[in-house]
Amino acid sequence: MTALDIAHVTVDCTHAADLADFYAALLDRPVDEGSSPYFATVGRSEGARPVLMFIQVHDPTPGKNRVHLDLHTPDVPAGVARAIALGAKHVADFDEYGAVWTTLADPEGNLFDIGHSA
Repeated sequence: MTALDIAHVTVDCTHAADLADFYAALLDRPVDEGSSPYFATVGRSEGARPVLMFIQVHDPTPGKNRVHLDLHTPDVPAGVARAIALGAKHVADFDEYGAVWTTLADPEGNLFDIGHSA
């Protein structure tokens, strides 16, 4: 059997370069060369796996996204404050299943979480 690896996490969006800029700043990584309003990546130039890929679509999915990023940090309040300063919106705080995390929405409304690193 052939093993599979996650190569990309793809985000459908309205403006690929702008959303790539947000996540690049949040993750302290560069946006890869060649970004445009239609297509952009973060992490490819660094050899990161998975690469974050942003693709412009004309009909984004309405409602809650079913797949989202879970970001971890030893200082959740600082991570949340940084995300908000970059344009994220606070959605809710959770303490469930033995974990504590904050859910935020990126500038296009896609949900992501920031929680404690193990």
